[in-house]
Amino acid sequence: MTDPQTAAAAPRPSWLSRWLDSDVWYSFRRSPVAIVAALIALSCLICAVFAERLAPHNPFDLATLDLMDARLPPSWIDGGSGKYLLGTDDQGRDLLSALFYGARISLFVGLASVLLSMLIGVTLGLLAGFVGGRVDGFIMRICDVMLSFPSILVALLIDGVGRAMFPNAHESLAFLVLILAISLTGWVQYARTVRGSTLVERNKEYVQAARVIGVAPVRIMRKHVLPNVLGPVLVLATIQVASAIITEATLSFLGVGVPPTSPSLGTLIRVGNDFLFSGEWWITIWPGLMLVLIALSVNLLGDWLRDALNPRLR
Repeated sequence: MTDPQTAAAAPRPSWLSRWLDSDVWYSFRRSPVAIVAALIALSCLICAVFAERLAPHNPFDLATLDLMDARLPPSWIDGGSGKYLLGTDDQGRDLLSALFYGARISLFVGLASVLLSMLIGVTLGLLAGFVGGRVDGFIMRICDVMLSFPSILVALLIDGVGRAMFPNAHESLAFLVLILAISLTGWVQYARTVRGSTLVERNKEYVQAARVIGVAPVRIMRKHVLPNVLGPVLVLATIQVASAIITEATLSFLGVGVPPTSPSLGTLIRVGNDFLFSGEWWITIWPGLMLVLIALSVNLLGDWLRDALNPRLR
């Protein structure tokens, strides 16, 4: 028999120990697809975060650009230079370095817009499912209206209005308008998902017991209901990161995304598209491949997380 005092004095396992003993980590170790996707996503994230240290050149330093190096092919093709591994664009910028810096902008906009969408959608969905009645009906009608318009059209409208209202705005404000435009088209999925889960949770015994002892409704939603509805939200957020990055790339490709002085992957693809049929395929192929790798790896991680958190598949 274990001494109660000894059991009470035993240290609690750390969060790392609990994670390594969890079913999610076991599922991750058993999934080669998830491991490869995680390695690709982590590599892209490291290249984006540490672009200043890893990039061989600063592609946006005008003092280092030379138009004589414009449109050079990759180094393994005749006419290429060992100085530029993946070639250069029409302004003589090193494409490998431009990919690192462009991925940083795309990942920043994608992650920030997903966090804002999740904050808005989870809050409104929790409120609609827990309160019900007219509040639920009003929020759901707003969701229906938002779903009746194509998301890219709404993002274009919001971004266009923001640029018209602030034509001489600083780059930071332009980024804020872009993040807001993507967020206001992505919160609906979170709201509908959280509302459905909240409708199930609000009738369970632990919620009724909290109401009986006089716990405030806001505290019940925040402390009791919210932790039990976050599972589907995490899966949805993982998948929405890839969608937000593609939306940002689409807006930048159309010329209404990030400022031209801070080109993302979408801007690099748009620039290279002008030279695609003239033989300079590398200017648009490499940014497109980088975008595909990021979106595909994040989507695969989202699919794995959905299966890992599904108790019926354990």
